[in-house]
Amino acid sequence: MSISLKLDASPKLARVLLADDHTLVRAGIRALLEKLPGVEVVGEASDGREVLELIQAQRPEVVLMDISMPGLNGIQALSRITTDYPSVRVIILSMHHNDEYVLQALRAGAAGYLLKRAATSELPAALTSVGGGEIYLSQEIASRFLKNFPLQQINHRTGPLERLTSRQREILQLLAEGQTTKAIALVLKLSDKTVEYHRAKLMARLDIFDVAGLVRFALRTGLISQES
Repeated sequence: MSISLKLDASPKLARVLLADDHTLVRAGIRALLEKLPGVEVVGEASDGREVLELIQAQRPEVVLMDISMPGLNGIQALSRITTDYPSVRVIILSMHHNDEYVLQALRAGAAGYLLKRAATSELPAALTSVGGGEIYLSQEIASRFLKNFPLQQINHRTGPLERLTSRQREILQLLAEGQTTKAIALVLKLSDKTVEYHRAKLMARLDIFDVAGLVRFALRTGLISQES
């Protein structure tokens, strides 16, 4: 069974922003969305930073977003959306079905978590639930997840990534993706020395002092995925 939990009364969603770094996946989901009455796809993004830019420009009511995106992943982007655009509801659309990914998404402020393989059958229900101010979890994960993580306890749990600041998590993701200090500085509009400072601080906080170890940590915590 799926789960819907009432949050507040809000208008039915219509304007949707779609974010996934795979062009074919976006095309397939967009085709599904365009068949739904009252839904308008106002933009597509391939990474988290583009999502933030398009929210500012297009003002969608809902963002349908993958977790595994380069540069700034879905969870990182979600945290910023929750802070900067609190009226925008975000449904995570992911291939990952394990509880840790769901937990990270809900703690970051997601209004829904939909498995990609269930999108064809569950997307209309997810949009309707989220549009009505509810939380939606895919049928495949709802019962199991709620047994392990009651929703009222989610905000009190801390994960390994919570030891890092938002900036440190950004730099960790870029390092794990193979970016150099100079490249990271260009992406984040920081000086090389500032990037090196954050890198040293995050390594000390995690007690990991080599890039290979950082990559393993990023994979284990879901900051990046094997397919990135």
